[in-house]
Amino acid sequence: MRQLTFALSLAALIAASGPGGLQAQETATLVADRLEIAADNRLIADGAVEVFYQGRRLTAERIVYDQAADRLSIEGPIRLTDAEGTTVIVSAQAELAADLTEGILQSARVVLNEQLQMAAAQMVRSQGRYLQLDNVVASSCKVCAGSSTPLWEIRARRVLHDQGERQIYFDHAQLRMAGVPVLYIPRLRVPDPTLDRSSGFLMPKFTNRTDLGTGVTVPYFLTLGPSRDLTFSPTITSAGARSMGLRYRQAFDTGGIVVDGIIARDDIQPGNTRGHVVADGVFALPKGFRLAFHAEAVSDDAFLTDYGISETDRLTNSILIERVRRDQYIAGRIINFDTLRAGDFPSATPYLVTDSTFIRRFQLGSLGGEGTLRFGTHTHTRQSSQATDGADADDVAEGADMQRLSIGADWRKDWVTSSGIVVAVLGEMRLDTFTITDDTVYGGSTSRLSGAGAVELRWPLLRAGSGGAVQVLEPVAQVVWSDGGKGTIPNEDSRLVEFDEANLFSLNRFPGSDVVEDGLRLNLGLGWTRIDPAGWTVGATVGRVFREEPAMAFSNASGLGGSTSDWLVALTASTPDGLDLAGRIIADDDLTVTRGEVIAEYGGERVWANAGYIWSIADAAESRTDAVSDLVIGGGYQITPGWTATASSRYDFASDSYRSADFGLEFKNECLLVDLSLSRRLTASTTVRSGTTVDLSVELLGFGGGTEAGPARMCRR
Repeated sequence: MRQLTFALSLAALIAASGPGGLQAQETATLVADRLEIAADNRLIADGAVEVFYQGRRLTAERIVYDQAADRLSIEGPIRLTDAEGTTVIVSAQAELAADLTEGILQSARVVLNEQLQMAAAQMVRSQGRYLQLDNVVASSCKVCAGSSTPLWEIRARRVLHDQGERQIYFDHAQLRMAGVPVLYIPRLRVPDPTLDRSSGFLMPKFTNRTDLGTGVTVPYFLTLGPSRDLTFSPTITSAGARSMGLRYRQAFDTGGIVVDGIIARDDIQPGNTRGHVVADGVFALPKGFRLAFHAEAVSDDAFLTDYGISETDRLTNSILIERVRRDQYIAGRIINFDTLRAGDFPSATPYLVTDSTFIRRFQLGSLGGEGTLRFGTHTHTRQSSQATDGADADDVAEGADMQRLSIGADWRKDWVTSSGIVVAVLGEMRLDTFTITDDTVYGGSTSRLSGAGAVELRWPLLRAGSGGAVQVLEPVAQVVWSDGGKGTIPNEDSRLVEFDEANLFSLNRFPGSDVVEDGLRLNLGLGWTRIDPAGWTVGATVGRVFREEPAMAFSNASGLGGSTSDWLVALTASTPDGLDLAGRIIADDDLTVTRGEVIAEYGGERVWANAGYIWSIADAAESRTDAVSDLVIGGGYQITPGWTATASSRYDFASDSYRSADFGLEFKNECLLVDLSLSRRLTASTTVRSGTTVDLSVELLGFGGGTEAGPARMCRR
């Protein structure tokens, strides 16, 4: 039990005991069970002693302050915490200056940012900035009782911690894994855990690829001031490949840029220098506008897959300026496309596209309802000047270029009758002007005025069950008349049309502007939703389109052609246990499925999984000569708090073969991250080869502001 507690100014006590003490303005606060001022100008504090000075906090069992030497003799256990709380020193005994910035601590241990620990028999503190430890053991791993060996540790003859620069210097360092020496480094410098950015080597990464062999990458991170940095990533492989990766980042007051690149030489293409570069940037502009750009280039079609960078088969370079407000959207962009697909004809593929868009939402005053005004321009240009269709047989001239100007408006107003029926009147009108060159069939200038109007009836019916479950049944009928206007326009932006519950009641289901849905039609649908208070939700939508005249512009695979569309059936379900299901099929009267897809996802505490299946008939109008029948599955399992396994695969039922398979295994705890991944690509083309990739990365956690630490390992009793 504490006999007496004092909370007073240490400086005032020293000043009272005689001249030469601390100045009054440099006050320190001392709390102790017993306090004695000896005749020889010594202040003795005993029992649960605490000292607070300039943000630092010192706790000990006994402190003796010698005024003549201006020193503190401290008996432990001692705990010294800096002003920021990021550095904690624990010691058994210490001799320190009165301001706690100089001195020697015995049997000392330093804990940095609650991560990295360094222990030594003796530690010297100097200038309030440096900590020097001899014969040091450093680790961020938890050590369990009965085992003095951490998962990894660095043993060094000497360590200097510069708290000002937040750097740790190791002299004659030895890395040990589970007590076994694996690496010796004469000099080693690493950032302390409180520093986010610091120049130096990063952890190496090991890779094995079928064509490139086994390789090692040793990145080096270089800071170029507070707002810029550069990372070099040299790689060498057993198959003779040499590459250098570069990553440059810079932050500005209004945005930032990131540039990634790699240059390589290998035996896949002997004598050729290969490479890839990509740049991204985002900047804020005046008046709420935003500028974003993306630029990318590659030396050859197979480089991205050979080096496991991405599966991209079409490069996009773009500049975008946009502004988004509650009732307004303005955007302008320029896009350059570069195809890597083996079956594409680069000269016949639009390589330069420009778009501008203005959208304004408005209210129609006393008339009521809500409307939208739209204005847009579009151009696309091909490298070819051939004015006729070529080998791709897509009904578009190889060199056809287009310029389009569009202006349009739409409007909708809803009423609710006394019986609960929602009546809506909606309509739209659009004027498009096209100028087409290098095309003998569609060449010239033409204008098209199109419009549509509809009346829609919805009757939502609500039923509440005795258990609290709520069901909503909503039949919908929509009568639409539209005039697609006159003019012969090539269809380039509306070849792929999806028929789903989102556009069942749309006035125009074509995604682009080249084609407009035409004629008189009746859209019918029925939606049902059940919401259970236990967390279950189930929904279904059934719909179909009936036309006065057959629709010829839709592809067979879309399910929208003819006088009567195929049936649309969509189902959704979610459970309180984390299971979500969604499915959609397009089928005709005899239940032959034209197109369908099913997606299932489950997310539990330790297990998560997802699966997706898509089916579509072959359709030359959609540039698909073979049917699609693909199954994609993936998931993961948290084996223990530290171990996680993941896997995914894609199977093509149409060709009865696997497309790809991936497996990953990760271990992560408070001090170590090990990531192992295996990827097998099982398909090949004229530019892409099948192959296997194995990646292994190991990261020691606790240095700098790197990867966040994982769960601490559990100690067995």
